[in-house]
Amino acid sequence: MISTDQSAEKLLERLRVAAQAVKEDIAFMEVCGTHTTSAFRCGLPTVMPPNVRLISGPGCPVCVTSQGDIDRLIDLGSRQDVILCTYGDMLRVPGRRGNLETARTRGRRIEVVYSSMDALKRAIDEPDQQVVFAAVGFETTAPATAAAVCEAQRQNVRNFSVLASHKRIIPAMRALLTDEEIPSIHGFLCPGHVSVIIGSEIYRPIVDEFNVSCVIGGFEPTQLISSLLCLTELVLNRQTALVNQYREAVRPEGNPRALALLAEVFEPGDARWRGMGIIPESGLVLRDKYRHFDAVQRFELSEPDEHEPPGCICGKVISGAALPVQCKLFGRACTPVSPIGPCMVSSEGTCSAWFKYGRSGHLNLSCTHANEPQEVLP
Repeated sequence: MISTDQSAEKLLERLRVAAQAVKEDIAFMEVCGTHTTSAFRCGLPTVMPPNVRLISGPGCPVCVTSQGDIDRLIDLGSRQDVILCTYGDMLRVPGRRGNLETARTRGRRIEVVYSSMDALKRAIDEPDQQVVFAAVGFETTAPATAAAVCEAQRQNVRNFSVLASHKRIIPAMRALLTDEEIPSIHGFLCPGHVSVIIGSEIYRPIVDEFNVSCVIGGFEPTQLISSLLCLTELVLNRQTALVNQYREAVRPEGNPRALALLAEVFEPGDARWRGMGIIPESGLVLRDKYRHFDAVQRFELSEPDEHEPPGCICGKVISGAALPVQCKLFGRACTPVSPIGPCMVSSEGTCSAWFKYGRSGHLNLSCTHANEPQEVLP
């Protein structure tokens, strides 16, 4: 067990000692965009032991959305008969024919909202307009979409629909572990926010079937270091385990009400991920009783062609197969001001984090907290 009253400096020293004893290169993957930005913001990658690498996986919901789905979203936003409601990160993601921000400057009604309920309210306020909510995100945001659909059903709001691009994290982790082109993963730093919804026990099959440790951690520097220390000591001791270091927020069973809401409105379905292709049952599709809220069905949208922006390697970056600096466009043609790929657009994108914080050479501990007790799950 890792003591909860240790400072970040002491935890970092323990990490270095454990890593030195391992005597081999090890790589841990975080599958959470917030973990990515938090680690880079505090300069953690620059002070890691030489043989321990933290690699970014498919944890950014904007980044994993396939290019075809982005194009379909932009096509919808370009229609005169549609009010498209979306989260702000989606505005500047490039498609084949521009982006949503460009469409908005041309007079199309594309509105940034903070929740799915904001989009539903817009539909209620303007019953003569078709309102579409761009539903992206993992299990963290999917319950809110489900709640909006249920409320639209209850109020019989007929001009509201969702373009659902929600993703499920466990099938993606399985896909990474079975892909021979992906470098070896010695453990996962599991997403804190997603785990609040799905719980800790859902990772059990990953640990048991693939012999890979899963540690659920928080987002402050101390919590990040503690999680990496836990993963490293497990490798050192030749053990695998499921460890919940975020017990103040994550329960074994997750959030029962949120999960019940998801099960009511959605069912698992195959989904296409950027750079990873179609992953079986990795998406969430509306059940038959709510299918009339599906924007694909309502507007008879065809299956989009898949393509990637020329030269962009976002697909490899989000699967851990490449680093942003290995992209010829990174920091040159592709910057936060003029992004070519979604990993540079999103606030949780790996390329964006590398560009903003990758030059940091120190660990910023100004916002560290005392770490909460961890729970090793038997």
